[in-house]
Amino acid sequence: MINFEWNVSDCEVYPNKDGLSDVVHKVHYKLTGIDDSHQDPDGKNYSATSIGRVYLDTSDLSNFIPWSELTPAIVEGWVENNMGSENVLQIKSDIESNINEKINPSSVEKQLGT
Repeated sequence: MINFEWNVSDCEVYPNKDGLSDVVHKVHYKLTGIDDSHQDPDGKNYSATSIGRVYLDTSDLSNFIPWSELTPAIVEGWVENNMGSENVLQIKSDIESNINEKINPSSVEKQLGT
């Protein structure tokens, strides 16, 4: 089974916008899939990561959350909502395919004489 973990701790903010401080406008994310049932030759679980960023709409700040009150779960929700469920599912599918390719490679490199 592949478990997915978000890392959304790297954000860019506007220091001041519309009288508010530290308004998040961009989130750099990492979504990592970890296969808990297959290990590589070193005994580590196979994994793959997708890295990207999303730009948040800051035109309506009526539901603004101060920086000091933000949690990873809140920002993860923003990222997923911004990307849309179909895109999130596609990224997860691509990560799963990458892991499966590591487990059962469709091509391997070999050198003559070895």
